[in-house]
Formats: sequence, C-alpha cells, structure tokens
Amino acid sequence: MAGPDFGSEIKQLTATMGTIGKVLDVEEMRREIADLGEQVAAPDLWDDQANAQKVTGRLSMLQGQLERFTSLSSRIEDLEVLVELAQEEGDEESLAEAATELERLHKSTESLEVRTLLSGEYDAREALVTIRSGAGGVDAADFAEMLMRMYTRWAERNKYSVEVFDTSYAEEAGLKSATFAVHAPYAYGTLSVEAGTHRLVRISPFDNQGRRQTSFAAVEVVPVLEQTDEIDIPEEDVRVDVYRSSGPGGQSVNTTDSAVRLTHIPTGTVVSCQNEKSQLQNKASAMVILKAKLLALKKAEEKAHLDELRGDVQASWGDQMRNYVLNPYQMVKDLRTELESGNPQSVLDGDIDAFLEAGIRWRRGAEAAPA
Repeated sequence: MAGPDFGSEIKQLTATMGTIGKVLDVEEMRREIADLGEQVAAPDLWDDQANAQKVTGRLSMLQGQLERFTSLSSRIEDLEVLVELAQEEGDEESLAEAATELERLHKSTESLEVRTLLSGEYDAREALVTIRSGAGGVDAADFAEMLMRMYTRWAERNKYSVEVFDTSYAEEAGLKSATFAVHAPYAYGTLSVEAGTHRLVRISPFDNQGRRQTSFAAVEVVPVLEQTDEIDIPEEDVRVDVYRSSGPGGQSVNTTDSAVRLTHIPTGTVVSCQNEKSQLQNKASAMVILKAKLLALKKAEEKAHLDELRGDVQASWGDQMRNYVLNPYQMVKDLRTELESGNPQSVLDGDIDAFLEAGIRWRRGAEAAPA
C-alpha cells in the first residue's frame, strides 16, 4: 500500500496555514499582545477592575491563539525535516511515524481553520446550554437526557469543565430540562450551532408493543457573561421563589428550601438552580443564567429588527436542525449542512466535532450570503 504524498500534502498544509495567518493577522496580533502586555505591567491597572479584567482576558485569548498558530506551524516544519531525513536514509519506521503525524496535522489544521471563523462578538465566551424535552412524552424526556450526556461526553473528550446548574427530572424517566455551563474558550461560538430542535426516531423502550416513536428536544445555547457586560436588572423586575431540590422520580435530595427560581417579570423569562448547597449560592448561579438569557434575548430582538428592515423573514435557527434515526436504519443527519453519520451511537457518545465544524462553516456561509 502506497504511503502519502508527503511533498504535496505538506505543501497544502503550509498554504492553509498561510491563509489562516492572514485571517488572524498574526503581525497585528503580536503588536496588540505587546501593547496589552504594557498595560498589564502598569502599576495602576487594577484601579479600574472592569477594564483590568477586559485587558487581561483579551491578552490571554490572543496569546492562546498565537500559541496555537505558531505551535502548529512549527510542527509542520518539523515534519518536513523528518520526512526529508527519513527518505534519504530509507527509514521506514520514521516514515510511518511521519504519516501518523501528517494525519494529526490535517485534523489540527482543520480545527484551527474553523476556529478562525469564530469571530462573533461573544464567540470566545464560555457556553450556557439548556436542553428541554418537547413533543413525545417519556421518550422526549429520555432523549433530552441523551442529548445532555452527548454534550457532557463531548466536553470530557476535549477536557472541558462542565458545571451543572439545574436538572428537572421527568416522572417516569429522563429530563424535563437541564441547564449547564461548558467552561472553555470559544465554547459558545462552537456550541451555538447546536441551538435548535433535535428529532429522535427509534423503537420506544417505554412502549410494551415495541412501536416506533418520534420525539423532540430543544437546545438553547447562550454565552456566559463577564462582569464588564452591561446587563442591569432592577430588583423589582425579578420574582424570587424558593423550593426544595428534587432528584429522579420526585425524590427529595435536600431537606431545606435551597433551590431557587427567578422570574424576570417584564419578559417572563424563568430560570432555576438547585445544584448548589445553599440558597444564596443557588440564587447567585441563577442570576448568572438569567443575565445570560436576557442578553441573548436582547441580541435576538436586535437581529429580528435588522432582519425586518432587510425584509428577511427566514427563521433558520430554532427550527428542526438534526435527525437521530435508530430505526428502521441507523443515521444522524444535519438538515442544514447535509452532513451524515452512519454511527449514531458514536455521535450520542460525544463524537460531534464533525457536526460542529460543518455547522460553523455553514453559518459563516449563511452570514456571508447577500440579504
């Protein structure tokens, strides 16, 4: 079996990195890092804490981007040297090692190329994900739990931290709803393409006649806010309710009224948190979620207004966007990108990177299309 054409593939990787470098504007990035570094070194930086957080956060993000770019560029150069030496000496073991590294570099380059498409205002933020069961009864609740497991397994694969804020269990099985945060740079920009209605088709494990069931679950993704974000919520606009936390099947998991539900009266937005130990902690966490959802609502209203001005009446997000079919055949298909996988179990186990990257590319194409 013939090995890879190292010369042409390394040339292709180098050209792709050149394009990425232009998009990132590496030289401007270095200049901005130097400027921010001077600001961080200033003795009076923390006199203005909001600005200090903004400066240090921006510096950290840019340094991470530059490190990923330069590290990948160095790996491509090292591979070129390794291949040249191995071919001169006829070292088959080193050529096999080079082929493995070449495959890794293709994947890393594709991921970095997709990362350059995440240039939205909040794309670099961490993500707050809410999953709700829809039509389909107990199967829909079970599907909601399957989706939560899919995203948490994806986070584990990438070594991202997940913080669960609230889980509302259905009576028979599964979840009515769940809210959790994914703590990682660009988690929002990456996961935001998952927002919408997901559809599952399978033989229901809850139907004693073994009939096929279609069920739905909704996924909402909003960015986690920073202290510098301007979201002011007057105290009189929020109703606070406290109640006892509960586990699966309504079982009480806390003997005190520590769970908190916040209702934003002007918009009707409701959030809850029951996973912290104290009522005070749950209220603070619930307020974080409420602010994030109100910011997303504000942005959605602004976009809707702009779409109205443009005459754009298409609602591409929030509609059915992916099918998971387990019977009569096995397939996961994204209805926007047309990407398919014949291994739904792997997808439901968190192998969703291909769908995320295709979604990000699709969204960029949709945004670039003329109005």
